[in-house]
Amino acid sequence: MKRTALLVIDPQNDYFEGGLFPLWNTQDTLETILKAITHAQANDIPVVLIQHVADSSLGVAPFFNPGTMGVEIHPQVLALAPNATVVVKHFADAFEQTELNAVLSALKVERLLLCGMMTQNCVTHTALSKAAEEYDVKVIGEACTTREEMLHLIALNAISIRVPCVSIKESF
Repeated sequence: MKRTALLVIDPQNDYFEGGLFPLWNTQDTLETILKAITHAQANDIPVVLIQHVADSSLGVAPFFNPGTMGVEIHPQVLALAPNATVVVKHFADAFEQTELNAVLSALKVERLLLCGMMTQNCVTHTALSKAAEEYDVKVIGEACTTREEMLHLIALNAISIRVPCVSIKESF
């Protein structure tokens, strides 16, 4: 069986109610992400948290600015996965100029399960990354969200011709 890792992409406070860029359906998505983390842990699958941090050298960004509460990973995710590796990124693709490949290599990972925020941006860019081609990648569609439901569904449909979109039950 292929060694798997669960990548939880950008589950950060700015995307939730009260944040600078709240998304659609975040509470239900958070609950589903927490279920995915629980399933991963029960199956000895490492969890890797991806955290987007705006590049402060470019000035103040609309959200995810360093040193703000909004850039922090949601506390429920951190509470459930306190020992998860956190990979900081500055681009939509979680592999771009990060330590993600090195982390996955050290874990001897061959298969990736992706979930998180935003479906049409960081989730799809990571899933379709040139670096991701060496892995068997699947997106847990029900554990992703974006600004609105229609955009979420369009993104999942678009990516599904290259990367399978699966449910939690099909993932673990």
